[in-house]
Amino acid sequence: MDLAYIPSPSTGVINLGPIPLRGYAFCIIIGVFVAVWYGNKRWIARGGTAGTVADIAVWAVPFGLVGGRLYHVITDYQLYFSEGENWVDAFKIWEGGLGIWGAIALGAVGAWIGCRRRGIPLPAYADAIAPGIALAQAIGRWGNWFNQELYGKPTDLPWALKITESANREAGLYHPTFLYESLWCVGVAVLVVWADRRFKLGHGRAFALYVAAYCAGRVWTEYLRVDEAHHILGLRLNVWTAIIVFLLAVTYIVISARIRPGREEIVEPKAEKAGEADGVEQSDDDVVDGEPEDAAPDADTDTDADTAAETDVDQGAGNGAGSAAKG
Repeated sequence: MDLAYIPSPSTGVINLGPIPLRGYAFCIIIGVFVAVWYGNKRWIARGGTAGTVADIAVWAVPFGLVGGRLYHVITDYQLYFSEGENWVDAFKIWEGGLGIWGAIALGAVGAWIGCRRRGIPLPAYADAIAPGIALAQAIGRWGNWFNQELYGKPTDLPWALKITESANREAGLYHPTFLYESLWCVGVAVLVVWADRRFKLGHGRAFALYVAAYCAGRVWTEYLRVDEAHHILGLRLNVWTAIIVFLLAVTYIVISARIRPGREEIVEPKAEKAGEADGVEQSDDDVVDGEPEDAAPDADTDTDADTAAETDVDQGAGNGAGSAAKG
């Protein structure tokens, strides 16, 4: 008899009248909002302006969703293009299936476009949103719980996940890999925030740390999973991907620290210019408020002098007086 386990929801959809609210999509949406909200706080702390993160996210999020879906469909093409499968299902993103590798890669392209339009360096933006992305992943992983997917090997641990039977899964108790990865992502977010404060990471190194730390955890959670996957030299494809991306991220941190030590002083040129403009306006106000009383008499004096000079000329004053008036 199983005394303890994590239950799975009876359904992943809640119908609000004619509108279906899918748990997977709900988790993704909440994760995006958390990433943008926290990224905005970090961006402002770095010297940027409020709203910039959200403006760039308008580009990054759609690109990320498309990239995540493309990676999943390409690496698990047999689920959609094999005999007896319906290729239209490849477009049903609400049923699950987003590859984080494709989401980050194509999402970065979207962020680059948004940064270019705002005149912002992409590495600085990536550093600001890195912990938020980790938190978004932590929330998004609960979408797998709603769909009863991507669980691990059978286990009798007290925190085992109970899976119900369906056409493509067998009932039983399994490792809740969605929970493991969710908790790991929270830890990654905490690590990046701490390291960023401690070492003043800049030029994309905070983002690279997030990538490296996530990959380290993905290797062992991927090892536990039992869902169908392609294997290369006995290892799942995502394990190889995690290893390669981890090495690239660590290499970037080392090289970047040598080439560009420290952190960017200015992350948003427009914000800096706006601050300078405010300073100029304040100076102008001070001049206007402080000088009129001194300036007005000078103007009146000049006018009186000109009037006196004209009077002297009209009255036929001597050349010496006329010359003094013209000077």
